[in-house]
Amino acid sequence: MTVSLVRVYDLAEVGERPSFLVERLWPRGVRRDALAGAAWLPDVGPSTQLRKWFGHDPQKWDEFRLRYFAELDARPEAWRPIADAAAAGNVVLLYSSRDAEHNNAVALRDYLLARRTAS
Repeated sequence: MTVSLVRVYDLAEVGERPSFLVERLWPRGVRRDALAGAAWLPDVGPSTQLRKWFGHDPQKWDEFRLRYFAELDARPEAWRPIADAAAAGNVVLLYSSRDAEHNNAVALRDYLLARRTAS
């Protein structure tokens, strides 16, 4: 299983791989037809309350991951399509954050990879 991360504004890097927009809110400045080949899974994104609390503050990263993982544990139906596609090959998680190291797609990738090794 390979889970790649691509910023939604860099779609040329996606190629033919199955891709999933993992943001609760639609990214600013992105036309819907630009992501016609991607599945949008808003429910896999962190809750509005968690997203606002985190505010992409790197000092809150570890706690954000713990809280987000708890949300994901409570909503397996939200991330199951990604896990199923990843079991068949490589997938891409699309995110909108400017911070490539501290965003929900990074945390989601880590969560999915940990779930795979725990199974």
